[in-house]
Amino acid sequence: MTAPVTGLLTRLLGRLPIGWLQLTHNRGRLAAAIAGVAFANVLVFMQLGFLGALISTIRLPYQALAADLLVLASDANTLQDGSPLPRQRMLEALSVPGVAAATALHYGRLDWKQPDGTVRTLDVLGVDPRARSFSLRAIERQRDLLTLSRAALLDSGTRNVPPAVFEAIAAGQTLHFEAGGRAVDVVGTFHIGGGFSADGYLVVSDQTFLKLFPQRSAGAPNIVLLRAEPGTDLDALARRLRAVLPASDSAVRTVAEAVARDQRFQTTQRPVGVIFGFGVAMGALVGIIIVYQVLSTDVADHLREYATFKAIGYGQRFFLGIVFEEAVILALLGFIPGSLVATGLYALVTAAVGLPVSMDGFRLAGVLLGTIAMCTLSGAVATRRLARAEPAALF
Repeated sequence: MTAPVTGLLTRLLGRLPIGWLQLTHNRGRLAAAIAGVAFANVLVFMQLGFLGALISTIRLPYQALAADLLVLASDANTLQDGSPLPRQRMLEALSVPGVAAATALHYGRLDWKQPDGTVRTLDVLGVDPRARSFSLRAIERQRDLLTLSRAALLDSGTRNVPPAVFEAIAAGQTLHFEAGGRAVDVVGTFHIGGGFSADGYLVVSDQTFLKLFPQRSAGAPNIVLLRAEPGTDLDALARRLRAVLPASDSAVRTVAEAVARDQRFQTTQRPVGVIFGFGVAMGALVGIIIVYQVLSTDVADHLREYATFKAIGYGQRFFLGIVFEEAVILALLGFIPGSLVATGLYALVTAAVGLPVSMDGFRLAGVLLGTIAMCTLSGAVATRRLARAEPAALF
C-alpha cells in the first residue's frame, strides 16, 4: 500500500517523500499518531456539534412566531429571562404607522411529572387564541381549541416522551396531566423540539396561562409580537417604535436581531455555551500535544541523518518541509476516521436526546483546516531543536 502512495507523493512534491517514508517506517508509532489526531478531531467535532445544536435550538421558537418585530423588556437577553412588559406597550406600538397587528405573548416554564417519576420541563407560551401568534400551520389549525378551559397543544418534539403518547393525541384522545397543582388537557400537537434549557413547548391560551401561573398578571406579558404592513422597511419601523416606546422598560428588535442577541448571550455568557467553546480549545490542545510528541520524537530519532543533510548544505526550509509533510499527512489520516466516528456519534446523540446535532460541509472543512494548522504548528515547534543543532556536535 505504501508504494503507490510513495509514487503519488513523489510526483506531487517533486522529490522523494522523506516525511511519508519516515512515518511509515514505524507502523506502530504511525497508528498511535493517527489515533491521537482522530481522538482530538472527535473531541472538537463533538463540542462543535453541541455548540451548533445550542445555536439551532435557540432559533427554533423564534421561527415559530408569526412576527416581524418583537417588543421585549429592556433587560431581556433571551425569550425567557426578560421582565414582564406593561400591556400598554402593545397599544402604543399599534399606534405607530406601519404596524399591522400586535399580540401579547406570556412566557413561563413548568415541570411535567411522568408516570415513571421523571420530570419533563416545558416552556409554556400563552397567547390570545383569537389572534394569529404562530407561523406553524399545526398551531393555527388548532387555535380554536385553545378557547376551551385548560386546553393545550403539546410539542411532539418534547424529549423522552413515549411516541405512543403523541399517537394517542393524534387519534383524538385527550391527554390529562397536572403541573404546578393545575390540570392541563392536551388536545393537539405541533412540532418545535426541545433545547438545552427545556424539553419541549406547551401552547395555551392567555387565560389558561394565568391559571397555570396565578402570580402572573394579564396586564404584564413578556413579549409583544408585531406584524408589519406589507412592504414596510423593518429597520425604519423599529426606529420609529423605539422613538415612541420608553427605553427604560422596553426594547424593539427585529426577529433576526433578537435571535442573534440570544445566541450571542447564551454562547458567551451562559455556562453551557462557554463550556462547549472551552471544549473546542481543549480538543485542539490535545491534538497539538499528541502531534508534537510524535514529530519531536521522529526528529530526535533521525537527528544524525538531518545533521548529515545540514552539513552538506541543506537549509532549515528543507527540514521544515519534511516535518510539515509529516504533519499534513498525520492531519489527513487522522481527520478521516475522526470525522466518521463523529458523524456516527452525532446520529446517536440525536436519536438519544433529540438535539439537532448534524454534520455539515462547513464544519468538516473548518475542522480539516484547523487540524492541518494544528499539526503544522506542532511540526514547526518540533523542528526548533534541529534549527539550533550544530552538525559537528551530533557525531
